Order: sequence, then structure tokens, then C-alpha cells
Amino acid sequence: MSLLAATPERDGPPVRLRKPSWKDPRLLVGLLLVLASVAAVTALLGNADQTTDVYAARSEIPVGGGVTPEDLTVVAVRLGDLQPVYLRVEDGVPVNAVATTVLRAGELVPRATLGTADVLDRKPIGLTVDDPLPTGTTTGSRVDVWVSFEGDDGTFEPPTQLLEAAEISELAVAESALGGSGGPTLVHVLVGDDKLPELLDALLNEARIAIVLNPGGSP
Repeated sequence: MSLLAATPERDGPPVRLRKPSWKDPRLLVGLLLVLASVAAVTALLGNADQTTDVYAARSEIPVGGGVTPEDLTVVAVRLGDLQPVYLRVEDGVPVNAVATTVLRAGELVPRATLGTADVLDRKPIGLTVDDPLPTGTTTGSRVDVWVSFEGDDGTFEPPTQLLEAAEISELAVAESALGGSGGPTLVHVLVGDDKLPELLDALLNEARIAIVLNPGGSP
């Protein structure tokens, strides 16, 4: 038997490879998937690089302090989904706006921190403190306020707690007689209407007032 005779014969005509056609649905589906992926990545990168002009406090603004465009500065930040939380420049500053919480210098202004004077349920009252305040006491700190009234015999009664975890809205150190900053400290604390008469009574009767830092306190 010859080798030529042992070679199997192929049935039918030889198979020819055809070039892919643009009308092939598989090719069209693959192309659409690639384009969709590129578009999604482009949109994601575009959103990640997008900044929004929002307002930040130019200097510290106490509770009840007026807020106008002159009190604010404009910063461009990437907020993403947090855009509705902060006051955008394109929205403007509400008329007759006041701060309902302390706004520190450089802090972005949340919309919820602005209101009008008539909605404030706490009022800042100035208390003069002769003793130095603990280190770290600043605006926003919580303090307990104790008062001691003078008795008929000229001695002071045992102190009683009048306010618990009152928020400091502003601090100011008075100048000493020599022009330094060693004088008493004027501490503005936020007082609700329910406690306001008692505190004013203590001030008018020249009661001794002591402030105790309460870092873990809450109103």
C-alpha cells in the first residue's frame, strides 16, 4: 500500500476564513460595550475633578451674630454628594441671616447653621470670670455655671449649680491696668429662656459666679 493511498481524503471544499463584517451582531454588541465603558470612566473622572464655590467664615462668628457676604469668603472645594449641605455662592446668603451655632474662622458654612434671630432658643449672656479658665477652653466648649449669693451676715451661701453644659459662644479677655491681657475673662454662654431669669437675678444681685469646664456635657 502506498503512502499516498493511505492519506485520508477531505470531504467537501476547503474552509476559507472570512473577514468579520460590520453587520455581525456580536461585533456591534462588543463595540457598544467598549463605548459605554469609556463614557462611564470619562464621566466619573469629570465629576471627581468638579469643584463648587461655597462660603466659609472669614473670622469667628458667635451664635446670634449677623452673617453677610462681607463676613464670608469664597472657596472652591470638591463636595460630591454633600453639595446640598453647604451654602453655595450661587445660592447667595439669606437676608437677615444669623448664626445659630458658632462658626469658626475658615469653616465651611452649612446651611443648617443659618437662621433668623426670632428662631434662636438660646441667648448669649456675658459672665465675668476672674479666675483663669482651664487650658483648652474655647468657643463651643461646654461649661457648668455655679452661683453663690451673699447672705444677710455678709458671707456667701454655698454655691448651687444654675446651668449645666452651657455652650460658650464667645470669649474675650479684658485688658489689665498695665495694658496687658491679664484681666478678667468675659465669657458669653448660651442660656435658654427657662434659665434666663435665674441667671439675670444672680447678676443683678452681684452673686459670685464660677465656671467649671464640662467637656463631656451635652445640653
